[in-house]
Amino acid sequence: MKYVIRHMLKEDIEQVQKVARKSWYSTYENIIPRAIQENFLQSAYSDESMERRLANSYLFVAELNEQVIGFVNFSPLKADGEIELGSIYLDPDFQGAGVGSALLQKGISTIDGIQHIYINVEKDNLLGKTFYVAKGFKQVAEFDDPFEGHNLKTIRMVLTL
Repeated sequence: MKYVIRHMLKEDIEQVQKVARKSWYSTYENIIPRAIQENFLQSAYSDESMERRLANSYLFVAELNEQVIGFVNFSPLKADGEIELGSIYLDPDFQGAGVGSALLQKGISTIDGIQHIYINVEKDNLLGKTFYVAKGFKQVAEFDDPFEGHNLKTIRMVLTL
């Protein structure tokens, strides 16, 4: 499989929204009720939200045959070298093929000065937790996370570079 990792463009928004929706449905089906997923996706992945993200954070996409199959979103880098990995989502058909690893690595190699990458992952998201542990992330906290009226158990993890 020959995919390309590149900076996201405004023209990619619609495809990124589709990947986010497909990934969320697959990942959170038995963790977050569908109506809450829908509300979150409508807000966090609206055209306006995506344009704000493009202007104010780091976004990279994985593209295969001119189709976006995954994306990653990093916050702006803080002065102390800390950065948040806000999201890394793949079309479920492409999980396990190295795309998520390549997206994470693109951020690490492109954004100068990263010392610590933080991520919040739902405790019941076993696929996500397994991925982050395999990449060297360590758990630093666990907390209740009120999310759109639904309580999640969230794990905070860090990767030190």
